[in-house]
Amino acid sequence: MPKAAIFDIDGTLVDSVDLHALSWHESFAEFGHQVTFEQARSQIGKGGDHLLPVFLSAAEVEDHGKEIEAFRGKLFKSKYLPLVRPFSAVPELLRRVREAGLKVAAASSAKKEELAAYLEIAGITGLVDVSTSSEDVQQSKPSPDIFQVALEKLDLRGGEAVAIGDTPYDAQAAGKAGIATIGMLSGGFTEDDLRKGGCVAVYPGPGALLACFDASPLGG
Repeated sequence: MPKAAIFDIDGTLVDSVDLHALSWHESFAEFGHQVTFEQARSQIGKGGDHLLPVFLSAAEVEDHGKEIEAFRGKLFKSKYLPLVRPFSAVPELLRRVREAGLKVAAASSAKKEELAAYLEIAGITGLVDVSTSSEDVQQSKPSPDIFQVALEKLDLRGGEAVAIGDTPYDAQAAGKAGIATIGMLSGGFTEDDLRKGGCVAVYPGPGALLACFDASPLGG
């Protein structure tokens, strides 16, 4: 039986993946780079430190990568954050996790302020024991830093926690920290993508995981 559930947020608990992809697509265009919505979407789940080098040369990242990331952050906050909605059964799932005796952590590549907004949108602010954001770490997913910090805050080892995420990058990052990952199809990646990334189980979304809780990796 695990002692904690560590949840990704974007695409896992809130429906924000397309909105992030749109904000990246628009931001790259603002700086003269042609990155399609589909190309940007395939990289959502990574933080800017890992996403930018996919589309820019090292020289371009050095020259104006920080400016693109800052522009995208402001654009997302003003234009797209108000459109973010939670997936169904999210508070109910977290309550079930807590009823089972597990601690709850939120581990996101989002900025701290953005993460706080997500928790409020999902109605789970009071159900999360610890949280980690991009500001707590040197590198974002798929590097393991975010999950390692969550484990430190929980005072647990990797094998004592289960991660829940919607991208292969979540599973890769968690796996490097010794954490097994449950995959969610709610972020748009296929089951094959998630299992290749390292997910040990895959569910359509939070409601399905809640319905199958006892038989899931969270249930024992």
